[in-house]
Amino acid sequence: MALKAVPILDVPTLDHLPLPSPCVKHPPSFAVIGHRGHGMNSQSSSSTRENSILSFNTAGRLPNISFVEFDVQVTSDGVPVIFHDVFILTGDANGGVSERRVAELTLAEFLSYGLQPDPILPGKPLLRRADGGKIFDWVVEADDTLCTLRDAFRRVDPRLGFNIEIKFDDDLEYDEDDLTETLDVILRTVSDDAGSRPVIFSSFHPDAARILRGIQREYPVFFLTEGGMEIYRDRRRNSLEEALRLCLGSGLDGIVSDVRAVLRNPAAVAVIKEAKLRLLTYGGLNNTAEVVCLQQMMGIDGVIVDHVQEISEVVSGFVGVETVDAEEGGDDWRPKFSEGQMSFLRELVAELVHE
Repeated sequence: MALKAVPILDVPTLDHLPLPSPCVKHPPSFAVIGHRGHGMNSQSSSSTRENSILSFNTAGRLPNISFVEFDVQVTSDGVPVIFHDVFILTGDANGGVSERRVAELTLAEFLSYGLQPDPILPGKPLLRRADGGKIFDWVVEADDTLCTLRDAFRRVDPRLGFNIEIKFDDDLEYDEDDLTETLDVILRTVSDDAGSRPVIFSSFHPDAARILRGIQREYPVFFLTEGGMEIYRDRRRNSLEEALRLCLGSGLDGIVSDVRAVLRNPAAVAVIKEAKLRLLTYGGLNNTAEVVCLQQMMGIDGVIVDHVQEISEVVSGFVGVETVDAEEGGDDWRPKFSEGQMSFLRELVAELVHE
């Protein structure tokens, strides 16, 4: 099943993108997933501590937020904790920076960072490294303590689904036993505490996704991919075609792709859907209303977003976008884009295709 990139000249209007059948009168189920809860923290925008109970519950109170996505690692004493970065940073007594792998910390050491449950006991101040390498004080407007996976199951609204991304360090090699041990630890917590909560798993590590599907069938497993936007030594990570091959060969349930890879290669959507796989996307472009509406029209199953409130409102009623009357019945749900929005989308797709 080869995937073929579609040149921008072949996509002059939205009508030429792969869309659901026009006889469909209502939008298919479309998930809006809060990235790290209510949105990830950055140097310029940090309203609520990402990957925290506060962040998850804040997102869960918004309309149309069906899931939150978060990152799970396992401490050296075997406890699944929620934290995105492979390394955790703090300042030392000499004004320098202390940096440790999360997976090498005990649970007690991990929880000693940041805000503490007892305000009398100060935690180690959290620092963070930006993509460019600059280290900054990780300060947020609404803070919360670091937490474990079990904390999340027990303290977050049980109606809110969890998209659990299982993290591994790209710079380390893991054998099958290492991967299986980590996955078993996480699965035990999920089995003990999930109850009726919807749960899906995802991972950028191809073998972790494959093994996870092999050792359990209760929860869906998705393969995370940048779809060729970055190149890795493991070719399975380097294209949507390879992601599709991995899913079909390992019995996975779907793909979570960088949205840029999908927009650069929209023909991939039909191929993935024909293979009976689900397709979610992530990335900064998912914070743009037009891009989210376009993906719903293309039949993509959901988006992981940082601007959680804004996108939840967009999906509620396609805010600022008119709907098109169906040829028969006048009940077509598809949005009608203004010429300005169309121009934006054409330029966006053209830029992505030629990257």
